[in-house]
Amino acid sequence: MQRLLLIGLFLLLGPLAARATPGVASPKQAAANGTPVAVVATPATVATTTPVPSAGDAVILGLVEGITEFLPVSSTGHLIITSHLLGLDSSVIVAHDRKGRPLTFKDAADTFTVVIQVGAIAAVAMLYWSHLSRILAGLAGRDPTGLRLLRNLVLACIPPVVTALAFKGFIKTHLFSVPTVAAALLAGSGLMLYAEWWRRRAAANAPATASSPELLPADLSPVQALVIGGVQCLALWPGMSRSMTAMVAGYFVGLRPVRAAEFSFLLGLPLLGAAAAKDALDGGGAVIAAFGWANVFIGLVVAFVSAALAVRFLVSFLTRYGLAPFAWYRIALAVVLGFVFIF
Repeated sequence: MQRLLLIGLFLLLGPLAARATPGVASPKQAAANGTPVAVVATPATVATTTPVPSAGDAVILGLVEGITEFLPVSSTGHLIITSHLLGLDSSVIVAHDRKGRPLTFKDAADTFTVVIQVGAIAAVAMLYWSHLSRILAGLAGRDPTGLRLLRNLVLACIPPVVTALAFKGFIKTHLFSVPTVAAALLAGSGLMLYAEWWRRRAAANAPATASSPELLPADLSPVQALVIGGVQCLALWPGMSRSMTAMVAGYFVGLRPVRAAEFSFLLGLPLLGAAAAKDALDGGGAVIAAFGWANVFIGLVVAFVSAALAVRFLVSFLTRYGLAPFAWYRIALAVVLGFVFIF
């Protein structure tokens, strides 16, 4: 059963390949493919077409977001690939941001995939409410463990937030493409395989009589929390994976796989929440203009349900197999992308 989700990621993306287009389709091509389009007149009076997202597109994007957000396979990379395969990368202007800058349909699709992360965030908040309640109790002075957990989450968030603010323009301009995603999938796979080898070797060399208590996320030192945050900066490269970098860093500071995943889930709440809020403020108008309220709601609900199931799956899977199967999946996906989009 646990292997079905990895296979399912291929099955989900595979049938979409038939809809992949190298650019914006003409009305005649779109009609032949059965893809609905809207014609928008540009200032140059040249007819430009853009897809009209369907509820099916919202369901697919919600599934990809929910399944991949907390798995170490890169949700951003999978969503970039999926949006491309669905033809949702038109350059037609659909709205303007708060500063009056034009927003294209591709900008709207990118923002849509960030906004529906709220569904995945809500799923983790529901599943790990006990941890959140301890944090709230810690803020009220009733739970020192919860307060230490909050401290570690804040420290682990600082490096990626600072790096993202410093390099946001470069990242969006140069790293949001299928070839860069494929390269990140391969690079991340190598890091995962090394981390898994390192963890298993460390466990094998540990004294058989050792009886030290298990290290929990709340027990991390401030330096260890900052190390996890520093490694997470690699996840700003789309295709690398925020959850993967957090889990790998958790390995290196002494967390067991399930505890590393747990800390990764909790880290996703402030990081993903802040990103979703910012993108919604900057490009929410474009999202509504391009997708409509109904499709946004559909994407949120689907992301919530699929994320809850994926998190449950990941915890049991990591206990038995570790990160290696996900690394091999990433390598296989990168090879497929290389043949389909690059060569």
